[in-house]
Amino acid sequence: MKIGVPKEIKDREFRVGLTPAAIATLVERSHAVKVETGAGMGAGFSDRDYEAVGAAIASSAQEVYAQDMVVKVKEPLPSEYELLHDRLVLFTYLHLAASHDLTAALMRSGATCIAYETVQLANGQLPLLTPMSIIAGRLSVQFGAHFLTKQQGGSGVLLGGIPGVRPGRVVVLGGGVVGTEAARMAVGLGARVQILDVNLTRLSELEIIFGSRVELLYSTPSNITETVKDADLVVGAVLVTGKRAPVLVSKDLVSNMRSHSVIVDVAVDQGGCIETMRPTSHSQPVYEMAGVLHYGVPNMPGAVPWTATQALVNSTLPYVKMLSDRGLDALEDPALAKGLNIKNGRIMHPAVAEAFPDLA
Repeated sequence: MKIGVPKEIKDREFRVGLTPAAIATLVERSHAVKVETGAGMGAGFSDRDYEAVGAAIASSAQEVYAQDMVVKVKEPLPSEYELLHDRLVLFTYLHLAASHDLTAALMRSGATCIAYETVQLANGQLPLLTPMSIIAGRLSVQFGAHFLTKQQGGSGVLLGGIPGVRPGRVVVLGGGVVGTEAARMAVGLGARVQILDVNLTRLSELEIIFGSRVELLYSTPSNITETVKDADLVVGAVLVTGKRAPVLVSKDLVSNMRSHSVIVDVAVDQGGCIETMRPTSHSQPVYEMAGVLHYGVPNMPGAVPWTATQALVNSTLPYVKMLSDRGLDALEDPALAKGLNIKNGRIMHPAVAEAFPDLA
């Protein structure tokens, strides 16, 4: 198969879809790989590194998208829509439930679009989303602590406190992978941490992980209100596979939060779970609304591309090999089949169809 790896063009997105080591594996299996010039530079890989393992360097995105399959990191942006075609297999993060325009563009292209975030194992795990969720969860507290500093517009609270001064309060909405990793970082800093979730089984699991170091609460409107209004940092960590994230924090509740507290909504790539949140970028990561700093960067792991690229490719490569070797017959694999979002101009994933009934 002919495989293309484009340079990511989302704001300050430095990850790349395949590493040289991964491409070496594909070349050994008699596949041809074209990498757009400069695609790996942000993650620490030069064109020469790719050439050394048998990849060809393409001078343009057009050349890359002309291949049979494109493996990338983030969803195509409007300037890339015209490069899509009906012979293409697109394998990347898509998060379609948050974007009507992208969904419609992919349908018009006729491409077969497989989303990393909805590839799902029989036990419910999301193997291609998990590594980025771990990174995003950890970064959420790292960035939150940064923007709590007075120089960044925050309230000036040190999350860990010091003897004689209370630590900061961190509220994590959702106890999945993102929420667990956010809590792990916040506990490590010495913050007072509360996790809210609707899954009692998961709350029991979190008790085993954290013991008494974290307060575990069932997620109800009243518990959300009581915890969020007193928080210094709120982390949105809600995920419903393939669907738009439910809004848990209303505009009114945001207006009642502590002055110059911080919200980091990791769910923003699925629409966000904070009513006042909108997508931001690494160039302009925060904005203030109702006296609260909002951080809504949808590609947070792009801030640590050396780590994130390798973690992502470790997970995606088995499926890339499957698709390269078998073509669309690879969709006979049950986990990969759940990643199929669009094919032949039709929405194939039920959660995306539910989000856009006018397109289904």
